[in-house]
Amino acid sequence: MEELELFDAPVADAVSMVRLLLHFFINLVFCGIIIHKLYYRKSKRRDYYFTFALISLSIFLMIFLLGSVKIKVGFALGLFAIFGIIRYRTEQMPVREMTYLFILIAVSVINALAVTLSLGELILTNLLFVGSIWLFEDIPWINHVSEKLVKYDRIDLIQPEHYGEMKADLEKRLGFPILRFEVGAVDFLKDIAMVKVFYEGEKSNSVNTMFNLPKPGK
Repeated sequence: MEELELFDAPVADAVSMVRLLLHFFINLVFCGIIIHKLYYRKSKRRDYYFTFALISLSIFLMIFLLGSVKIKVGFALGLFAIFGIIRYRTEQMPVREMTYLFILIAVSVINALAVTLSLGELILTNLLFVGSIWLFEDIPWINHVSEKLVKYDRIDLIQPEHYGEMKADLEKRLGFPILRFEVGAVDFLKDIAMVKVFYEGEKSNSVNTMFNLPKPGK
């Protein structure tokens, strides 16, 4: 009996390592597709590319290796809660980036915990994630509306009766047609108003909604 147990231990270890490598490869491939082919193709944000890649791999390895400690759904939901309130030191994470982060955590958690699923079921689950993201990223009949914050110096045009004139002035100075705009805070001492401009665009970025200019060196 002792000889059989000694023989079974290396076999079990080998099976565990093969399972780890297989699940790691699946997670790496599908997270790589999501990051490189779907996210980076439009955003071109290398900083988030690096962040997403390492977070997905870290989450996978941490949950897979700690699965024997009975840290299952509760631990996974705790990770969602932690990353759901992430805020970077210099700027708030944009909604699109936060959504991709949530998706990558979900994919990594599933790939780490789904040891009871067959290989086909696991691959199909990942394909459903990738296909859903691709579908909603490239829906042709939905126009994307971007927004931009503008400090506007002609506060004599902020009255509702001058809406058309102000819209024409904004389009001339910005250099592109706008759909609509909203006037926010007004500083009569400095003759400046905050205006949010809405326009059709391929994508938006975190700079569009910044109020203060970044300090030199950042």
